[in-house]
Amino acid sequence: MKEDNYAVIVKNLFKSFKLPIEQHSGIKQFLINIFNHKRGYEIQHVLKDASFKIKKGEFFGIVGRNGSGKSTLLKLLAGVYYPDKGYININGGLTPFIELGVGFNPELTGRENVYLNGALLGFSHTDMEAMYDEIVDFAEIERFMDQKLKNYSSGMQVRLAFSIAIRAKSDILLIDEVLAVGDADFQKKCFSVFRELKKQGKTIVLVTHDMGNVERFCDRVLVIDNGDIVAITTPSKASSIYARLNISDSNLVQISDEDKNVSRWGNGGIKIDNISINHLKKDVSHILNFEDSLEIIIKLDMEEGYEKKLFDVGLAFINQDNVNVSGPNSSMSPILPGSKIVKYRLDKSPFQPGDYSVTIAIIDRETNEPFDFYDRAISFHVVSDKAPQGLVSIGGLWSTE
Repeated sequence: MKEDNYAVIVKNLFKSFKLPIEQHSGIKQFLINIFNHKRGYEIQHVLKDASFKIKKGEFFGIVGRNGSGKSTLLKLLAGVYYPDKGYININGGLTPFIELGVGFNPELTGRENVYLNGALLGFSHTDMEAMYDEIVDFAEIERFMDQKLKNYSSGMQVRLAFSIAIRAKSDILLIDEVLAVGDADFQKKCFSVFRELKKQGKTIVLVTHDMGNVERFCDRVLVIDNGDIVAITTPSKASSIYARLNISDSNLVQISDEDKNVSRWGNGGIKIDNISINHLKKDVSHILNFEDSLEIIIKLDMEEGYEKKLFDVGLAFINQDNVNVSGPNSSMSPILPGSKIVKYRLDKSPFQPGDYSVTIAIIDRETNEPFDFYDRAISFHVVSDKAPQGLVSIGGLWSTE
């Protein structure tokens, strides 16, 4: 693919910071440290040889644990930081949604800050007059616009700043968890904007901890850990890798290239010993007719001392397009401690014709960490002589009056 088709190109990017490790009480101590070749800081390598490309019009996610380097990477893309080494090419106009409200003056009113922030984005006074009503309507804070900004809540400030920023005429949006303080309705409005911007061919780069939003919106996802790019992959695989990275270091196993496709991990103690599928069409293994009954049988192995542990079982049914079609969880029907066999039954399977895989997690109810997480543990195929529509068949009854 030609480089003109990419919105962002990053090659061999390095970034480090100096972290003070001692304080000098005076000039004397400073000179002593120099004489003894002591330096009062250590080098923290935040990014190490990062390389990737983002296509124009792509919704690209960046995920990682706290301190992994993801926000630093976003600030490098935004030009807030400069790399120690490496190359960044931004092909198009860019608006960063990193620290919304930078440039706001708390002593000015909301109305005055609209015009001030608009000017920082390159809009004229006439432009802002034309957009003012739309900005205020979107932010839903019309009655507060003549109050000083210092009297606004953090959520109100973000709503106003976001409403201004989305008017920017840019090709690339950089977003860093800016919606965390917004309520559910406002977040819904924001993501509707993102969908519309994507339809217009805009490129969106999202840094987040919310794997639900990653799977809902992203085309591809970069997973970063300790300054290293672990993977650039599909949202579903990225979600599995991210979950594994969040297990305590003592239980973490190095992720191999093979693991990125089929992964299994956990803290142990309760493990999946065997998985089977029971259905009406017995003659061919793992092939179901549409609307057959379906039962997944999970046999567990428990180490001594784990018989009284409380646990839940979660399933994820994933289709051939890597869409998580459904995710039932046993938490609403608590499993008795010591249970060695867990069954999940659908009397009338709703899955449309196609290939499916099932991810299974055995979750410690106390810590919410997995005893055993088995990604794509088993698969099945659904066939039909009908022509059903959509992802699932929801059934339902029709009536007339």
